[in-house]
Amino acid sequence: MKIKSIDVWRMNLGNTRPYTIAFKTVSDVDSVFVKLTLENGIYGMGAGNPSQQVVGESLDDTLNTLSEENLRFLIGRDIREFNGILHEVMTRFPKTPAARAALDIALHDGFCKYLGVPVAAFLGQKINKMETSVTIGIKNVADTLEEAQEYYDMGFRCLKVKTGHDVDEDIERMVKLREVFSSQMKIRVDANQGYEKEDLFKFFNDTKALDIELIEQPLKSSNIMEMKALPDEVKGLIAADESLKSPENAFELASPPVASKIFNIKLMKSGGIYPAIQIANIARVSGVELMWGCNDESAVSISAALHAALCFSNTKYIDLDGSLDLVQDAVSGGFKIENGWMSVTDKPGLGVELI
Repeated sequence: MKIKSIDVWRMNLGNTRPYTIAFKTVSDVDSVFVKLTLENGIYGMGAGNPSQQVVGESLDDTLNTLSEENLRFLIGRDIREFNGILHEVMTRFPKTPAARAALDIALHDGFCKYLGVPVAAFLGQKINKMETSVTIGIKNVADTLEEAQEYYDMGFRCLKVKTGHDVDEDIERMVKLREVFSSQMKIRVDANQGYEKEDLFKFFNDTKALDIELIEQPLKSSNIMEMKALPDEVKGLIAADESLKSPENAFELASPPVASKIFNIKLMKSGGIYPAIQIANIARVSGVELMWGCNDESAVSISAALHAALCFSNTKYIDLDGSLDLVQDAVSGGFKIENGWMSVTDKPGLGVELI
């Protein structure tokens, strides 16, 4: 079954809830979409939304990579050469992981629609559903509590709180959240490289009694040896994020002494499902737990991450709320969510439909 055509376009998805993290403020969401059509009319959808500060790729880079000239090699290819094509996509565009992800996701969606099975079933689904966290940006204590209450009233029971500007205020926010919500809310923290080692130790020691689930990338991603030198009790809470962009990074992080006990896989960093599976397998054989995260993204790529996440028994956390605050999207469907618990549908492919 040959690939007949590939359409690429850019779309502003809007953002109803702007938020701040350690190194930027997110107030709008642009995305690049890919529609890959087979000769029998089946189409696969993909989407890319890079974080330039993390991977060095702008949305213009994504769009330029997905030019008609660059994608000509795929036209007329038999999609049943699936893994070979995925590998070629990964090697052709080494500097633009979001562009690779958009193509990779479209290929997975189209191929699994051709087979008539969900992507998760094709990959080997092991988990039926998981609870996602919802994200609160860097805010003062009062505003943090107000937004947390809003999410609680919506049925969510797992928060991810952005930190990294002021460690003392970060600690105060954690204390107040635990006072207000007791054990009714799980709390995760994402410092986005905002801490020095002394800040991390202060945060860890002062919140030890608050049952914080994990701390994402507290230290600079460039200093993996500093992560490896941390005490085991600290590393047990740390999820590598910005330092984990590729299978090669995963191997380095997992090589003794391990740098963190949790890997946060994002398709926009890894370049799609194909390399993400390689990262997940390195984690699995190394005894490292998995978290699957996202940028602000279309339901296309959020669904792709969810399908992949549910296929690994070492997946313990998901943070896949990236499409929940969009003003609009290019697709409908893709996943089900109820009181924060996410699951995939039984539709072929990703279960998304172009609007």
